[in-house]
Amino acid sequence: MKTVLLVVVFVHGLIHLLGFLKGWGISEIKELTLPISKTWGLLWLTALLLFLAFGILYFVENEYAWVIGLLAVVVSQVLIIAFWKDARFGTIPNIVILCISIFLYGQHQFKSMVKEEISGLVSSINPSDSAVVSESDIQDLPEPVRRWLHHSGILGKPHIYLGKVVQRAEMKMKPEQQNWLPATAVQYTALYPPAFIWVVDVKMKSWLHFSGRDKFEKGKGQMLIKVNSLIPVVNEKGNKLDEGTLQRYLGEIVWFPSLALSPYIAWESLDENSAKATMTYNGTSGSGVFYFNSDGDFLKFSALRYKENTPEARRYEWVIQAEEYMWFEGIRVPSRLTATWKLEAGDWNWLKLQIVDIHYNENARINLDF
Repeated sequence: MKTVLLVVVFVHGLIHLLGFLKGWGISEIKELTLPISKTWGLLWLTALLLFLAFGILYFVENEYAWVIGLLAVVVSQVLIIAFWKDARFGTIPNIVILCISIFLYGQHQFKSMVKEEISGLVSSINPSDSAVVSESDIQDLPEPVRRWLHHSGILGKPHIYLGKVVQRAEMKMKPEQQNWLPATAVQYTALYPPAFIWVVDVKMKSWLHFSGRDKFEKGKGQMLIKVNSLIPVVNEKGNKLDEGTLQRYLGEIVWFPSLALSPYIAWESLDENSAKATMTYNGTSGSGVFYFNSDGDFLKFSALRYKENTPEARRYEWVIQAEEYMWFEGIRVPSRLTATWKLEAGDWNWLKLQIVDIHYNENARINLDF
């Protein structure tokens, strides 16, 4: 689709060369029956250059391509109106390019908003002291949690205060959906104070995608989804979303093992391979159960979580299951996971997640992008 759009942009742009050639007497263009002055000819050349510049910027995914696209359409449409008899059909590709530019503007606005939020999250962090995680730090935790922390490699390493998690995913937006939708995502997670921003781009068709941003900040959750980064279809807040977002934050401590020592989390031993964690922060509370194997690998996290944010919403079991593990910066974490809702009608396995990369602390600050 991108190649087709580029061809439309370049061909439409090159057609404007004809007006310049006739206006400057370089070539007689029989298809242009109306007289064209040199001044108008320069405008035709300007439109050509703007369209070529827009095509190049669009190809390299420059965030300001939309500005050049809008300028090109305005100049071109002024020429078309002035020479309507000869050029009126150029309105059609202009409409196409205008739509592309508007979508690019939506992407620019969405990314600018998220970049500002990420910068705010990072600047609000109060890094923990430089002390490393020690045996004495974990001695009061349940035995399976201590075993997991040992196995993760976190002991002897600095406490984590910031993490950047790069992800690839496949998603199903509703239980009856058959096909998986490919997605890419980046998450920034802060530990002091607890917060995260998750940005996802889900491709539905070659010309249709939606951008999402989930946020947990000051104990509150927010979900924002925009079609083609432009048209908002979901923008939700509320107590149920607060609790569910906190539970998600809690379940994801397996990527940031030192978070198990957070003063906001209380642990309760259940048996030799499981422990319940309850997190309370800024008036919001939630809990879930972590399951481990005898080696200390995290197996799954289970929580009773609100599936929706409506007044009649009910809690259902929500399960994160680990399938593979990798080492990132010397820390062993689950790298392939699935997320499943346990519903009356059956299991809804809605997410297959792969961790591409993780950066911690100062390494996560190097490139605040997504």
